[in-house]
Amino acid sequence: MLQNCVIHPIKALSDNYIWVISHPEADNVIVVDPGESKPVVQFLEQHKLHLSSILITHHHWDHTNGVKDLKRQYNSIVYTPKHDAVAETDHQLTEQDRIQLKLSAHIKIEFDILSIPAHTQGHIAYYSAPVLFCGDTLFSSGCGRLFEGSAEQMLAALHKMAALPEDTLVYCAHEYTLNNLKFANLVEPGNRQIIKRMIKIKELRSQNKPSLPSTIGIEKACNPFLRCNEHEIIQNVSKYAKKTLSNELEVFTQLRLWKDRF
Repeated sequence: MLQNCVIHPIKALSDNYIWVISHPEADNVIVVDPGESKPVVQFLEQHKLHLSSILITHHHWDHTNGVKDLKRQYNSIVYTPKHDAVAETDHQLTEQDRIQLKLSAHIKIEFDILSIPAHTQGHIAYYSAPVLFCGDTLFSSGCGRLFEGSAEQMLAALHKMAALPEDTLVYCAHEYTLNNLKFANLVEPGNRQIIKRMIKIKELRSQNKPSLPSTIGIEKACNPFLRCNEHEIIQNVSKYAKKTLSNELEVFTQLRLWKDRF
């Protein structure tokens, strides 16, 4: 568990977040998906911290480009998906693996590994209650594109994460929330929770604050990709597809295509 740990966002590239896990009584930190090295080094030097471990969710360059420099500079241990090709790896992980990371002699964090393919074939998530690092599979009010896998795989991955406790904190890797909420409102205009969420996120973004983390509970209430059995969504996606959709997978598949063109 991440008891008493602090999770810091580092902005990277155009809309990525690199997540830093620290503890007030430890000098070591963990970094998730460093798409750049420079902002991470700046953060570590500013706070006089050492990077002990790097967690990678999938192989895309905007999540891995900083790994080589950071590993060389800090001699960090790099954890990557077994079924995604990532250079500089020390440990390759897959479903049901559990890793234990040390921030100090007395402060340890355990992560369970979830296999969540579709955005990439080997995509994984790192879960340590109540925190989930899910890369580009589950977004706040959205989900990742199907670059390497199928709609069926993505739906199964989303179901797996939606089964976690509702207070689970969702740390995805991009600032997409407001645009995703605009699409969610188009798909399910009768959902007042989406409007309330949009108002809150607009306020956060106007102050240049991250919209993350979300929670599993919020996503189940506002994320259309987790709500494909809702009557209004079925109606509107069927209208978009110009055909009757008879099951959740058909609705999800057409919803993802709609979002691709949004």
